[in-house]
Amino acid sequence: MDQEAGFMVNFINSYFIALGVLIGGALIGGLGAYLAGEPPLTAITKLANRLKIWALVAAIGGTFDAVYSFERGILEGNTRDIFKQLLLIISAMGGAQSGWLIISWLTQEHLSS
Repeated sequence: MDQEAGFMVNFINSYFIALGVLIGGALIGGLGAYLAGEPPLTAITKLANRLKIWALVAAIGGTFDAVYSFERGILEGNTRDIFKQLLLIISAMGGAQSGWLIISWLTQEHLSS
């Protein structure tokens, strides 16, 4: 995430980036499944389940920023950076979970099982 922007901006961006990656990836993947002759709603549900971790990684800006923040927090005693990074990860997890829930509501795939 951008270090110059305020923390709340990064917090909100993290949520919506994860939400967008999950919903967008699942819907575009469902379109691809439809064009390939496969059931699109089933494909959307499966993709949403598989994209949760990638939405999280995309939202926090890759793994190196997170590792660097944890390293700085542990080695330099700057616990504020660790706390901020944990909050960003929780925000991204919330966005990914919200996206998965929206996809689940749209597809209603869990009802057909």
